[in-house]
Amino acid sequence: MTDIPATGRQLPDRLDHPLKSALVSWEGLLVLVAVAIFIMNSFASPYFLNEWSLSDMTFNFTEKALIALAMALLIISGEIDISVAAIIALASTLMGFALQFGAPTPVLVLVGLLTGVACGAFNGFLVTGLKLPSIVVTIGTMSLFRGISYIILGDQSYGGYPRDFAWLGQGYVFWVISFELALFLVCAVIYWVVLHRTNFGRRVFAIGNNDVAAQFSGVRVDRIKFVLFCLTGLMSGVAAVLLTARLGSTRPSIAEGFELEAITMVVLGGVSILGGSGSIVGVVLAALIMGLVTFGLGLLNVPGIVMSIFIGALLIFVIGLPRLFQLLRPRA
Repeated sequence: MTDIPATGRQLPDRLDHPLKSALVSWEGLLVLVAVAIFIMNSFASPYFLNEWSLSDMTFNFTEKALIALAMALLIISGEIDISVAAIIALASTLMGFALQFGAPTPVLVLVGLLTGVACGAFNGFLVTGLKLPSIVVTIGTMSLFRGISYIILGDQSYGGYPRDFAWLGQGYVFWVISFELALFLVCAVIYWVVLHRTNFGRRVFAIGNNDVAAQFSGVRVDRIKFVLFCLTGLMSGVAAVLLTARLGSTRPSIAEGFELEAITMVVLGGVSILGGSGSIVGVVLAALIMGLVTFGLGLLNVPGIVMSIFIGALLIFVIGLPRLFQLLRPRA
């Protein structure tokens, strides 16, 4: 931008083109990474470019990505929820418990969603009502929720879910577009609108940048944070319904490690772990990248423990990258 001393106005630089801005943004970098991984996967396995293989790939990330959408708003506000995978386990367990009494599919879905909202509200109350640190609270409820699942189920499992319930996790709405993928895309658009085009989203950014200043500006900080915890719980309940329907069974160990992958998607998507910045587009691209990576490694028969190591290393790298730039910038 060029300053004009007489008026103080600015003229746009000719190089400041929207396409250039997109390419040098974090989202632009994620697009390039996604394309590169897609090309490498196509060379790594002859089965990768099959349309049904690509459709199966979406099952690797849709359930976690649904949680990441709500988690993005929560982290932007300066909070975090480590208990999302345990919420899935508890919601799935209670759905299986309801199934034992002959509950139909609508009731099973309602049980899963209400369990997620209730767990999220419990987390939100402890954080906003009792003013406890969210990371400590959700580490505690992570053990609490999954512990309840183990008490109810022990070493057993629930199964025998009805066919119409199984369709939620295995069915397709059009050709190779699964119901899970369609639901994720719809939710991504909704969350994009909420975060980037509404007053609620602007308040979330304001809280993440400075919650005290936001409070003095008239923003109801505690209420918004409570809503965000409820949203995260709700999306965990949605993920529980989809995952249970896809697997066709319930075990207390279900969804272990989902919290790490969801947080990695959020941080890889450009959301600051300290709060105050981020975008839904970045989270969607990060979810796609992680889906491509895990599916590609699966086609190469890479053990699951290697995938876990990769995800953990990726999370550390992305969190440490801004700090690395800060250390190198003075030298440059």
